[in-house]
Amino acid sequence: MDAVLLEGVSKYYNSVTAVNHLDLRVGEGSLYGLLGPNGAGKTTTLRMMMRVLVPDQGTVHIFGEPICDRVQDLTGYLPEERGLYPRMKVREVLRFLAALKGVAEGEANRRARQWLERLELAEWGEKKVIDLSKGMQQKVQFIAAVLHQPRLLILDEPFSGLDPLNAQVLKDIMLEMRQHGTTLILSTHRMEQVEMMCDFICLIHQGSKVLEGELAAIKRSYGKNTLRIQYSGNGDFLNLSALIESTNHYGAMVEARLRPGADPQEILKRAVECGARITRFELIEPPLNDIFIEKVSKADA
Repeated sequence: MDAVLLEGVSKYYNSVTAVNHLDLRVGEGSLYGLLGPNGAGKTTTLRMMMRVLVPDQGTVHIFGEPICDRVQDLTGYLPEERGLYPRMKVREVLRFLAALKGVAEGEANRRARQWLERLELAEWGEKKVIDLSKGMQQKVQFIAAVLHQPRLLILDEPFSGLDPLNAQVLKDIMLEMRQHGTTLILSTHRMEQVEMMCDFICLIHQGSKVLEGELAAIKRSYGKNTLRIQYSGNGDFLNLSALIESTNHYGAMVEARLRPGADPQEILKRAVECGARITRFELIEPPLNDIFIEKVSKADA
């Protein structure tokens, strides 16, 4: 069964087309990445899945049914903008939001206690939301999204405000939920997270779909056309325009996109001639970030 099915969905804001005849299919039990530059229509699409917004055209089905109250109770939503009540205490707001999803007070208290302990927020349970840091508020918002044990979890920039340690904790929880059958839809600008986690992706730009499919198959379709090189010393060996189409520098490491037919050994030979010390020289499939930039650039051309 499809967890989410969008058919011909459009949303307009006066003269602006936010989403343009979008078809989207998310298989049950998958971890699906919804990607796109700022203003692409990602958040609008997620809000239509949640019935926060109503499509001007097209249909949205969740687990095979049009969106209704019963189906909506099967869904958890972490919005990009925090939706917590700042003057309420953490436990109170969690109990309140769980009650809206039909969770009894005693069960909501038990689940909230477990989640607060797991995310190292137990000592903050009686504090007002406004007294928490942004990262802490993000973790409380995540708890609120999962407290009713949804079958479908929609996450809009879930790592916002989190340090690397807490981002990893949240990532591990998301993967654990997928292993237990939860369908997750993830919208984020952190391409490295998408690349490590997602089974399928959809890239939208200016409200339209420009790329969709299984992430591994998309990367394979490009072939191993990128060199990941870590080096010290002279980097003049990268000035080989006949062999290298483009480069992306990360200090001592660089990712070099090869031209069709280019021989990586010629680049390695030139690096040695230039006196560079090579500590890593790996031919890889292009990173998702490069695919993202290429597709968006072509769509804008």
